[in-house]
Amino acid sequence: MRYCIKGGQILNPAGSYSGLGDLLIEDGKILDLGPNLPSENAQEIKAGGQLVLPGLIDLHAHLREPGREDKETIASGSRAALKGGFTAIACMANTNPVADQPAIISYIRQQGQKASGAKVYPVGAITKGLKGKELAEMGQMVEMGAVAFSDDGQTLLNPAVLRAAFHYAKLFAVPLLLHQECPELAGDGVMHEGYWSTVLGLPGIPALAEEVVIARDLLIAKETGGRIHCCHVSTKGAVELIRAAKQQGVLVTAEATPHHFTLTDEALSDYNTFKKVSPPLRGAADREAVRQGLADGTLDAIATDHAPHTMEEKHREFALAPNGIIGFETALSLAWSELVLPNLISPERMVELLAINPAQILQKSGGVLQPGVPADVVLFDPEREWIVKEEELESKSKNTPFLGQKLQGQVTNVWVDGLLKLAAGKIL
Repeated sequence: MRYCIKGGQILNPAGSYSGLGDLLIEDGKILDLGPNLPSENAQEIKAGGQLVLPGLIDLHAHLREPGREDKETIASGSRAALKGGFTAIACMANTNPVADQPAIISYIRQQGQKASGAKVYPVGAITKGLKGKELAEMGQMVEMGAVAFSDDGQTLLNPAVLRAAFHYAKLFAVPLLLHQECPELAGDGVMHEGYWSTVLGLPGIPALAEEVVIARDLLIAKETGGRIHCCHVSTKGAVELIRAAKQQGVLVTAEATPHHFTLTDEALSDYNTFKKVSPPLRGAADREAVRQGLADGTLDAIATDHAPHTMEEKHREFALAPNGIIGFETALSLAWSELVLPNLISPERMVELLAINPAQILQKSGGVLQPGVPADVVLFDPEREWIVKEEELESKSKNTPFLGQKLQGQVTNVWVDGLLKLAAGKIL
């Protein structure tokens, strides 16, 4: 198919053209972009008032397949990603069985291709079974399509194993995406340790639990020269550690989630388990530090940490409910509402955080609208208001703390490799 997106505001900081104009798609690639392009023999999409963005890339998601298809499947997750403007998603290895061998990586990649939603990039486990003791077969998993390695959900506690992992990952030029929380310091905590944990009578997790592991991991990355990516950064101290490491030349990148730059621990005053996440929602000063880190370049990306759970699992007493929320379908709207509209970041910086930098971290194509590149394109209406409704969410699970909330800005159309996958907000 040939498409011509007419009269949109092209937001393309990594490309050669930004501004009011048109974009032509043909044979799966961008043919041209600029003002007043001819649209003969093309299906016209009128984009007046909308932003034309490169497809978003999510560095950090959980698709649950294989093993927990009751929560999410690769097919349902990749469709939910489309509704949020993501044309590619990297899925973590904590499946059942664990994605710690090439056969599982191959399975995930093949299921992603069959799903015909957003592109699916498998992330392999650093250690066998996520047990932190023995390195998994990194080289074979890279050959099967693994884009990075992570034991996300578990902290890799043995520094000798982590050091070896950095050395091996360097051989294949891929990053380690690290979950960083000291279990001894976290203890039985279920939320951030502070004023609200005391008021609510819930055991707390101190900020130090995250920061002490990040400090260790940064030192090991510096010594090995490995590429370290810090997942779901949530504390002021963590942001400061990463900022200092970058100044020292450590090859570190880092992400923040929409829920960590939007909510604080005060939101848990209603004991809503949909707000129970790992790391936990932090205090106001931490949220402000995360926002500042996204603005000044300390934090490189916004990632959802999309973590679906069934209603039965979440509707339990707070201590027993699993951590995690879904994030694909609300991430862009939250970035727009919470960061761009208050002038904390520019629209161009938002594209860097959600598209350009994630593509660079994973060393995949994307993040740019340019003739000849795959046509991964998103139309985003910045004025449209919508209410997050359970029945309208594409994800199999509905565990989002934003149910019933009115958000501003919504994705209307998405192309993946030149194929129109989402039109007028509906998956085709």
